Amino acid sequence: MPPTRATQRQPETAGRILAAAEESFAAHGMAGARTERIAARAGVNKGLLYYYFGSKQELYRAVLRQLLEEFRETISPGASPLQPPRERLIAFVNSYFDFLASHPNFPRLVQREVMESKGELDWILHDYYRPVLRGVVGLIEAGIRHGDFRRVDPQQASLTLMGATTSYFAAPLWGRFLGRDLLRPSALEARRRALIDFLSYGLFRREGGQG
Repeated sequence: MPPTRATQRQPETAGRILAAAEESFAAHGMAGARTERIAARAGVNKGLLYYYFGSKQELYRAVLRQLLEEFRETISPGASPLQPPRERLIAFVNSYFDFLASHPNFPRLVQREVMESKGELDWILHDYYRPVLRGVVGLIEAGIRHGDFRRVDPQQASLTLMGATTSYFAAPLWGRFLGRDLLRPSALEARRRALIDFLSYGLFRREGGQG
């Protein structure tokens, strides 16, 4: 959803509304979120919320599109083509991990959109996810050609990589099960190290062409 004149005139107020709506939609979904609660959390009246965004559906779409735009701007698997594929893939994983760590609601909102959108997902797939996945597939293919990576199915390896990175943030239940806050800085760094370690042993070839 492009910014309206109203949101451009008062970006701080619109930003507070979007932040409050993001939390509410991630927790309750589009149907379960209450505009009264969102407005109160943003420190505005409900009429101002509708003035900026028109409807709850438009607000929901604005929240999701804002996150997807940040996702697209942050994640770039094709960056730094002069670097070896191994370094580029690690850089991609780190950038994706950092994005999710700073936007922990993103996976849940996308999941809710998949479940609640009745199949109308072309705008997400075409504009945001497909370019990223193609970039990761191409990067893995380049790594195989250069001898950096084992001979694997690039599409399957890409899905495994994306899923392993996303799942940590997509299921808050893991934190309850383990009895600790998985979003603490120390927990995030431990997860990052484990992810890179798993990637290294599962995909990267050893020195001398082993693996």
